[in-house]
Amino acid sequence: MLMATPLAAQDTVRAQGAMLRGLDKVSGRTTDLPLQIGQAVRYGRLEIRLGECRYPAGDPSSDAFAQLTITDLRQNATVFSGWMIASSPALSALDDARYDVWVMSCQG
Repeated sequence: MLMATPLAAQDTVRAQGAMLRGLDKVSGRTTDLPLQIGQAVRYGRLEIRLGECRYPAGDPSSDAFAQLTITDLRQNATVFSGWMIASSPALSALDDARYDVWVMSCQG
């Protein structure tokens, strides 16, 4: 059985921010969402907060690991809380009927 290396076991560097991308499945429109650590952005009815973004030391363009909290403002409920991985977006994905959000890269 092949197991992924846990984030904590990899040699990573903490970035100052991340570039996320959102997809509105109804309109088909994508939107780039730049965020700094600790910042929140509104995307439709969602609020997306970036807690942390890490990337492999020595190869910043290879992958990105972002810790996100996504809240549905209409329901006042957290709909995603955890790490999203740029290279494996389906591994830990937002489950929403209208919106998709995924990590593109760490920034800064």
